[in-house]
Amino acid sequence: MELLPALHGTRGAGTVTVAGQSVTWEQLASRAAALGRAMVGMPAVAVEATPTLDTVVAIVAALAAGVPAVPVPPDAGPVEREHILRDSHALPLPSPSADDAPLPEPPVDAPALVVYTSGTTGAPKGVVLSRRALAAGLDGLADAWAWTPDDVLVHGLPLFHVHGLVLGVLGPLRVGSSLVHTGRPTPEAYAAAKGTLYFGVPTVWGRVCADPASAAALASARLLVSGSAPLPVRVFEQLQQLTGHEPVERYGMTETLITLSTRAAGERRPGWVGTPITGVRTRLVGDDGGVVAHDGASIGELHVQGDTLFDGYLGRLDATAASFDGPWFRTGDAAVIDPDGFHRIVGRQSMDIIKTGGFKVGAGEVEAALADHPSVQEVAVVGLADDDLGQRIVAYVVGEGVEPAVLIEHVAATLSVHKRPREVRLVEALPRNAMGKVQKNLLR
Repeated sequence: MELLPALHGTRGAGTVTVAGQSVTWEQLASRAAALGRAMVGMPAVAVEATPTLDTVVAIVAALAAGVPAVPVPPDAGPVEREHILRDSHALPLPSPSADDAPLPEPPVDAPALVVYTSGTTGAPKGVVLSRRALAAGLDGLADAWAWTPDDVLVHGLPLFHVHGLVLGVLGPLRVGSSLVHTGRPTPEAYAAAKGTLYFGVPTVWGRVCADPASAAALASARLLVSGSAPLPVRVFEQLQQLTGHEPVERYGMTETLITLSTRAAGERRPGWVGTPITGVRTRLVGDDGGVVAHDGASIGELHVQGDTLFDGYLGRLDATAASFDGPWFRTGDAAVIDPDGFHRIVGRQSMDIIKTGGFKVGAGEVEAALADHPSVQEVAVVGLADDDLGQRIVAYVVGEGVEPAVLIEHVAATLSVHKRPREVRLVEALPRNAMGKVQKNLLR
């Protein structure tokens, strides 16, 4: 099985452009083969994952050589960087060989990437992703999004996470579509790229909506895709108004790749992430270990089974075993599934399910209600210890003209009284990681 058939001349002729630098697939294949030959036999290779063409060449070279690539965030601090390099045994990039002849295709089950988690619950763990898993995930998304060689993918996402690297770089090289990586995901750069398929995180799409001229330039695109964090309903609706497109929302994790998505030719509901891609199954499990009904309201932990799952955490048999229930990967995310199989992610089981006064409340539901209020720009909801309620619902809000009492009443009227925040705390900004996800552990 060829993982990246575009580089072997079997899917037309396209280009890869990163921050203004372009190569043809033939040129990329030649550079990657020369570097890959110098990697052969290495245990793993560390790639400083800057938004540059050199990063793309290095990742493709490692895949060609059958050597696991370890993307290193360029903004990683010395402690995190040292941990990643020590834990993975990754070596620095070698100098390219003079020989740029194609290398033989590595075995399908060979490890392709070791991507480190964010480390919110301890030191980052290395997630081992096989070539088979990458191929299954990308093929499933190509089917869901009607992604073809005629597309031109545009994005400016980091190249050390699954979204920007696997979907955003390896995806085009597998499907056979050209890629334009804008370096930074600015509205102006997105507008100028004139693509057919765009990837972004909610922060990016919010900024696009704040620049109506740039947003209008995306009207000629075929598909806008949002992921890595929940897309606020207000941003969904603004994108629809400004571009004429309802965005596709999808869900996944480093350990599972992308497992759920709405479809290019299907229904797109704000706040819902669709149904499983081909080769993936899901279930909901309650606190008692029983299966939770797919009624669109009952909350359970989302479990995933299928071809896109990782091989395990590098050197962590204990952590790997703890993350599975038989063949099912325990995502740690709370979700609901409706009778039609549509999924909505409520939040993290450990952080976003708030048990207050005998009720179980999803933080995401409260956040969505607050985000619809015109005075709210950003919001994060957490549960804080409370002697009376067990946990009280607290909302951290970024906005203008915010009146806490008004927001509390807004939630009580929109959802249920027991789901209202007991406190609204005004902040200048929410702490976020490189992918735009709010770091709620810092708020708590």
